[in-house]
Amino acid sequence: MDLSQAEWRTSSRSGGNGDCVEVAITDEGVAVRDTKDRDKPPHIYTHSEWVAFVGGVKDGEFDL
Repeated sequence: MDLSQAEWRTSSRSGGNGDCVEVAITDEGVAVRDTKDRDKPPHIYTHSEWVAFVGGVKDGEFDL
């Protein structure tokens, strides 16, 4: 996946302290990277995997 022109976004709830993840949504899928180490390769997910993850978050599947 070519991410050279990707628009990376962070959550407005991240607090701006630099300890968060960034997400880039492309035609090919979704890339997620750590803001503390942007030189590491991002994790890549298909759109359907991302939709399932976001749905799980909204449903509370990851709540402690």
